[in-house]
Amino acid sequence: MTLILNKATTILPVDDAQRAHRFYADTLGLPHRGVTGDGSDLFGSDGGPLLQLMPVGDGKHSEHTTLSFEVSEIERTVQEMEAKGVQFQDYDLPELKTDNHICTTDSERCAWFLDTEHNILCVHENITTAADYQL
Repeated sequence: MTLILNKATTILPVDDAQRAHRFYADTLGLPHRGVTGDGSDLFGSDGGPLLQLMPVGDGKHSEHTTLSFEVSEIERTVQEMEAKGVQFQDYDLPELKTDNHICTTDSERCAWFLDTEHNILCVHENITTAADYQL
């Protein structure tokens, strides 16, 4: 059996489907692909991974990053997203510090934000390539 990750679907719980739809379509600019039979919005590009916004009534959400978007210029991306109203999280913890919303690790630079449904999302820029990892 072989799974193909580029066809994977990430499912995020949303309390208010219309509010979440506006955030992902208008604020983040993701292409809307349609609505499933259960009322879940689907976002994504032709042939690529999908994001499914699943309406839930319990308000339960993960306490960790649920989805991260790889970008090539994180500073520019953060600035553009802030201009659209996205508010990034700042951290000053022993193991996690941000500078201008961005945390730098050995392998990537990351910035976290919440969607309208309190899911933790991230944009990240890789510092190292797959060739840098020892498998």
